[in-house]
Amino acid sequence: MTPIARDDHDKRVAVLSGTAASEFTEKFGRPPRWIVAAPGRVNLIGDHTDYSGGLVLPMAIERYTLIAAAPAREGRRLQLHSAAVNQSVDIPLDAPPTAGEPSWANYARGVVAGFLSRGHALPALDALVVSDVPLGGGLSSSAAFEVALATLLETALGQPMDLIEKARLCREAEHQYARVPCGIMDQLISAMGNESGALLIDCHTGKTRPVPFAGAKMSLLIANSEVRHSLGAGAYAVRRSECVEAARTLGVPELGQAKLAQVQAAEARLGGLLFRRARHVVTENERAAAAAQAFERGDWHTAGSLMYDSHRSLRDDFEVSSPELDTLVELAADIGEGGGVSGARMTGGGFGGCTVTLVATERAAAVGERLAERYRQRHQRALTWFVARPSRGAHVLQG
Repeated sequence: MTPIARDDHDKRVAVLSGTAASEFTEKFGRPPRWIVAAPGRVNLIGDHTDYSGGLVLPMAIERYTLIAAAPAREGRRLQLHSAAVNQSVDIPLDAPPTAGEPSWANYARGVVAGFLSRGHALPALDALVVSDVPLGGGLSSSAAFEVALATLLETALGQPMDLIEKARLCREAEHQYARVPCGIMDQLISAMGNESGALLIDCHTGKTRPVPFAGAKMSLLIANSEVRHSLGAGAYAVRRSECVEAARTLGVPELGQAKLAQVQAAEARLGGLLFRRARHVVTENERAAAAAQAFERGDWHTAGSLMYDSHRSLRDDFEVSSPELDTLVELAADIGEGGGVSGARMTGGGFGGCTVTLVATERAAAVGERLAERYRQRHQRALTWFVARPSRGAHVLQG
């Protein structure tokens, strides 16, 4: 496997778009009028800080959820078919839908509810979803789905939505219908991503700043442990509640507004568990700010060191890593800068999923193969990996 060239990416998107169009035609008996796309993301640093009003540094990647659609011939509903599970649902459009089974459709029900609550009279649609964003891999497949559907609905309405408002609507969908109390990072980068690099997001103020990569010498290698997580399973919500309790103890509105000195001074009042949770958030904020500067100036050694520090904090203080993720970071560190690796860390919510490795572009293929071989020896399971490039945010491919 080699780093992805832009023309290779365009070919893959064209293939995915063609698949969406052909499967829609087969399912509904006519070609789609619209095809929209929204990307997944990799978070370079700043995990489990967004819901505490902290700093995050995500990058939209060239893995997309696509939705092909056309006006429905009958009924007042959105008929949505998932190619991944070969399953269809009907979502009513005259009143806010009710969450239920199948669970994957709750993300869509929540987006529809968000449009209805904002006074939109949605048109009846037939739609089909395809995706090459890994499910449960920590690359925001759910946000890509939500943002893709929101992009379809605004396109069908002919009423473009402010990107930040679209991200908020999709976050509401995840909170109220999928029951995942996430921050706004995933939805915002899926809506606002660009091809120049990452986006530094202050989740307290909502301000964003592009962080372009300084040159093409380094790439980001995404290694999927193939251990799938489910953020709705409860551990994510527990971590968020712990952060809320730590903020209350410290007397700050959000934990991301606290400083390390405050946390250290309150160690006894916080107790061991909340102290570790708070220490992760405040130090991760510092790392995210420093990493943004390092990426901008091409200081790969500093950026990589911050990534390793971030992983240790997520593993030890926030306790959201897994043995498989720890192995991948350890293997990357063993390869080291002499082998082209500057840093690595888990990415996303944790409990499985992916790591992101900062690697010299010319060494990326060799590093990926070496990680896969050693990971298989250690855990007796296959490793999938790819080299990520920054991607544009949600957009219309057809219509």
